[in-house]
Amino acid sequence: MDDEFAKLNRRINPPRVIVDNGACGHATFIQVDSVNKHEILLEIVQVLSDLNLNVTKAYISSDAGWFMDVFYVTDNRGKKITDEETLGYIQKTLETKVYILNSMKSSANLIPSKDHTSTTIELTGNDRPGLLSELSAVLADMGCNVINAEIWTHNARAATVIHITDRSTGHAIEDPDQLSTIKELLFNVMKGDSDFKTPSARMFVSTSRETHTGRRLHQMLLADRDFERHNDKCSMEPHVTVLDCSDRDYTVVTIRCLDRPKLLFDTVCCLTDMEYVVFHGTVITGRLEAYQEYYIRHVDGFPISSEAEQQRVMECLEAAIERRTTQGVELEVITEDRFGVLSEITRIIRENGLSIKRAEIRRNGGKANDRFIVSDVMGNGVVDPKTMEMVQKEIGGLGEEEGCGMKVEGNNSSLLLSTKLTKEKHETRTSFSFGNLFKGRNFHNFNKLIKSCS
Repeated sequence: MDDEFAKLNRRINPPRVIVDNGACGHATFIQVDSVNKHEILLEIVQVLSDLNLNVTKAYISSDAGWFMDVFYVTDNRGKKITDEETLGYIQKTLETKVYILNSMKSSANLIPSKDHTSTTIELTGNDRPGLLSELSAVLADMGCNVINAEIWTHNARAATVIHITDRSTGHAIEDPDQLSTIKELLFNVMKGDSDFKTPSARMFVSTSRETHTGRRLHQMLLADRDFERHNDKCSMEPHVTVLDCSDRDYTVVTIRCLDRPKLLFDTVCCLTDMEYVVFHGTVITGRLEAYQEYYIRHVDGFPISSEAEQQRVMECLEAAIERRTTQGVELEVITEDRFGVLSEITRIIRENGLSIKRAEIRRNGGKANDRFIVSDVMGNGVVDPKTMEMVQKEIGGLGEEEGCGMKVEGNNSSLLLSTKLTKEKHETRTSFSFGNLFKGRNFHNFNKLIKSCS
């Protein structure tokens, strides 16, 4: 009877989304009203995050079985969204997402794949210089084309989600023997020199389901316990407090940290995956700082009851915020897409003594658009400009009669470097490789890996 009543309530009260540019002078106003359901807040924030909208203010309320949220959002330039087509798309997307979620019984983070055109690989293990270079080299050697990928590192741990296709067919890899070989090779790369004292590498391969990449990376690192501190805290880390609110039967969580894109998604994602429900919340961002306040309970309806759990929530929220705040130099490489280009780019980065701390790999319309956050092998975010010039020169020699651009941001400066690739540069592109082969790290593990499968 309760289930039938819930269905009737959803039919009588469908989701309502208001998108208004007249309610605020500097931001677009979005209001979402709906029957309440666990994870609905995360689903809405995830939509805003995926549309690259910045939330400047938000008010959350979900008591008495009803959900009402208000968001003030801007584009990446800090301006209102003025394009009517974009405004309509935001409204339609939010209405559709909320309606689908209210109709589903399963978790929101697993969405049936629209097609099975790619294979998804998830990996976690110890972070080290050259890791992405090794992974991409193995995939290229096995005839796998990387179409999308993302890698995060935090507290000496690494997690990556990679979408691949078979080079010969352009579709998902379904042959069990081929998948088994790929899994063995990649697992050995992730395991590296790990001994029994370090956490083991983990791996998952799927061709039938898709997961929101950002949420999945949070889940993987949370399961890997990256929130356990390995280094002393620094002054730039977020400040999180967890307090009792016994008179209202809630636990109050407050967060103060530097503002950045996708911050709201990261904190709501963390609380949701820890099985906490946000009943009320306020989000305010200033010119630099962000303030968030949440009134939460566990999914069983009770507030946090122990100091140990309060400490765990604090540590997990701090880790969730830090995962996207890696210090380093940002590289953006745009070039023609072709097989093995990721392996070549990451090889150049590794050979120049740089370590990839975070990466986003995208393939669309025949173009490769890759973004990397790099540091030196010791983890220092400030990189010698001469090293970046060498990286640009080497990447500029990767293609033949192609256009390639590399944008470099960091070291308190912004520089746009672009190169028109020529046949002459392509013929001399390997001249730098041998002189820097072991500058980043010893590739003893990688050599053993290749020998074991030859």
